[in-house]
Amino acid sequence: MKRKRERCVMFLAFGMFVILLAALARAKPVFEKKGSSPGQDSNSIAANADVFEKDGGKRTFEDTKTFGQQKTALIARADRLAASYDYDKAIDLIKTWEGYEEDLELTERLNTYQQTKASCVPVKIEEVTHIFYHSLVVDPKRCFANQEGDLQARGNNQWMTTITEFEKITREMYDRGYVMVSIHDLYEETTNEDGTTEYTPATILLPPDKKAFVLSVDDLSYYHSYDNYGYASKIVLDEDGKPTCEYIEEDGTVLQGDYDVVPLIDKFVEAHPDASYQGAKGMIALTGYNGILGYRTDISYQNVPDDMNRDKQMWLEEHPDFHLETERAKAKKVADAMKAGGWEFASHTWGHLNIGEVSLERLQEDTRKWRENVEPLVGPTDTIIFAHGQDLGGAGAYNESNPKYQFLREQGYNIFCNVDSKAYTTFFGKDYLRQGRRNLDGFRIYKNATKQQDNLSDLFDAAYVLDPLRPPVWPLHE
Repeated sequence: MKRKRERCVMFLAFGMFVILLAALARAKPVFEKKGSSPGQDSNSIAANADVFEKDGGKRTFEDTKTFGQQKTALIARADRLAASYDYDKAIDLIKTWEGYEEDLELTERLNTYQQTKASCVPVKIEEVTHIFYHSLVVDPKRCFANQEGDLQARGNNQWMTTITEFEKITREMYDRGYVMVSIHDLYEETTNEDGTTEYTPATILLPPDKKAFVLSVDDLSYYHSYDNYGYASKIVLDEDGKPTCEYIEEDGTVLQGDYDVVPLIDKFVEAHPDASYQGAKGMIALTGYNGILGYRTDISYQNVPDDMNRDKQMWLEEHPDFHLETERAKAKKVADAMKAGGWEFASHTWGHLNIGEVSLERLQEDTRKWRENVEPLVGPTDTIIFAHGQDLGGAGAYNESNPKYQFLREQGYNIFCNVDSKAYTTFFGKDYLRQGRRNLDGFRIYKNATKQQDNLSDLFDAAYVLDPLRPPVWPLHE
């Protein structure tokens, strides 16, 4: 009887042990991480540095794996910030990781960022060069054909850069240590006690072997005059919401890809974060009379004035389903994506005006059109890039009694750019900035490649860059 009772007790104990094991198997880990998953990005880590529950500093196997993945993501993001010369943000990000002080890998990263920052030197702001392009040529054979009989083709050869040339220039400038900065990085604005403002050179710190430059792109509107000449037709968004281009081949086939400056620079900076200072890209100078970014966003496409030119009339005939607000919504979506990626916008005047010759009344009317048709899509801007390379005056300070200058200042412009093709021209007025630009176009590349000029050799080897499909550059006028 005693032996039978002992067997019952043993069976009962065994049964309770099995039940306990089953309960433990169903239970969640004691150290389960709150509000996260193995795929959580480093932004979430930074916002939730105290996300792990602890028990004597130990974690379960599952949390150790998640912990490692997220730490790796944090380091990768910090490394990318440091690569783009944003050392302070990289340091701050590392410090959001709980217990970073006792983590050898993280403290080594901090030391590296701090030492690299300490080795940087200030950029000479007055010596920052500013380069610019127009839309890039995708098909040189289409773009430059028949220069003898086609004035547009002759202009294409003078003013435009091919994708082949652009990619070589971008790579060679990068190899020579050039780093893209925003024009807004160049100055500091201070407000005096009397409410007036002053502009002074800013401090940009870069490693000693690096040089800063500003990039701009003129006329990114894909004018009707570009049609059938081998340019992209508009900027669109890819499946990831990133800017890319639509291109129409000679047979009418529509392609999508990196056919102009914006997506090409975006891809280059993605692969080479040290090509850009803290994520800066270029300044897009827009007119408005044919719309922007390849979209026909101007009110004239809807109102159809009596003096509408033939290009617009033909386009409207070919697009009977045109709807102005739809075009504007598409353009704004693209512009927003570009701004999110580091691009900025400037006025190029609505009608591509020659600022030196136009009357004040014409400038005022043109500015009204830009404000009504372009600004709502790209946002306000404080920068005007003058068309035709013109300016309001000679070198040095502007004549503040000039009524055009006064009007533009009233409109909120305080950054003014012309074209002078000098290595650098940066002038600080009391409360404004002037900067000259260098045209990296067919004319300048060809003249340097053939040793007729020498004003690009600090940037790249023009003979190497010159597209073999580019014919000799003809003058626009005999």
